[in-house]
Amino acid sequence: MTAARVKLRSLARGIRAGVIGGLLVAVAACGSTGERPYEERPVDDLYNDAKDSLESGNFADAASLFEEVERQHPYSPWARKAQMMAAYAYYEADRYDEAIAAIDRYIGLHPAAPDVPYALYLKGISYYEQMSDVGRDQRMTERARDAFEELINRFPTSEYARDARLKLDLTVDHLAGREMNVGRFYLRQGHYLAAINRFRRVLEDYQTTTHVPEALHRLAEAYTALGLDDEARKMAAILGHNFPGSEWYVDSYQLVENEQIRPQREPWYKFW
Repeated sequence: MTAARVKLRSLARGIRAGVIGGLLVAVAACGSTGERPYEERPVDDLYNDAKDSLESGNFADAASLFEEVERQHPYSPWARKAQMMAAYAYYEADRYDEAIAAIDRYIGLHPAAPDVPYALYLKGISYYEQMSDVGRDQRMTERARDAFEELINRFPTSEYARDARLKLDLTVDHLAGREMNVGRFYLRQGHYLAAINRFRRVLEDYQTTTHVPEALHRLAEAYTALGLDDEARKMAAILGHNFPGSEWYVDSYQLVENEQIRPQREPWYKFW
């Protein structure tokens, strides 16, 4: 189980405790995950059934029961909390689209609710869990970044903001990695101007990430390939000034000075 899921489960337990108060758990959880026939029931029975299903790991069934709370008792004090818990249950069931839709609906209906910071955090995590490697489409990464940024900007002192900041840094680094991946591809193909645009985007939009030293070196490579030696030296100088201990600076220095610093290694086949 990921640390994010552990944290969310702990937070969800706090939400449930605040809602349930002194009510007793009365009815055992249902096991079906299919379409639920309408059966009018007391709100506390429905909510406690949903809670039991959630705690026993029947997440899809729990989501259905939480939604039933709202459907049967829309004006009950339970309805708002049930909406949030349905979103959490969908998240636990790995049904991220439904979780996000439920969160957006919750925030739209209750923009000033005290659980909105939690809702935004859960939304960001739902996108974060779907992030793909840097060689693939990064829309989920971008949406995770946007959700975490909204949470941090709107609720900077909330208990969720600290973890959101950590995950925001990872999403930004991931997006920079995507730009580097594309830039390297263009560089290998000899499309130097396209490569330069990608590497410059890293410097401009992702300047706090771990990819900046390599981006500067790759710019030096691209400029050298184009015969723009002064630009290449400028990139190497910036790299040396800001990251003097970086391995990428050694590579850039060798490139622009045409001087071998690293010891040359024997080809691997010489050892066979």
